[in-house]
Amino acid sequence: MANDNLNKKESLSQCNMIADWLKMGYSITSLEALEMFGCLRLSSRIWDLKERGLNIDKKIITLPNNKRVCEYFLVKQ
Repeated sequence: MANDNLNKKESLSQCNMIADWLKMGYSITSLEALEMFGCLRLSSRIWDLKERGLNIDKKIITLPNNKRVCEYFLVKQ
């Protein structure tokens, strides 16, 4: 399934920035993606990146305020 986002150019740009971030060895949460890249739908961008062949996994982390969120990271081959 392709990216059906009406704002496709921005989504592709966000994918590229997120991919570069992950390739540098960093992980990312939804809040970080919003703050750093203006990305409101990180899970959608992760799906797009997986479709491109990136091996991305996630884990559930607990924040200091006891909220649980997904943290995405690139799996090293």
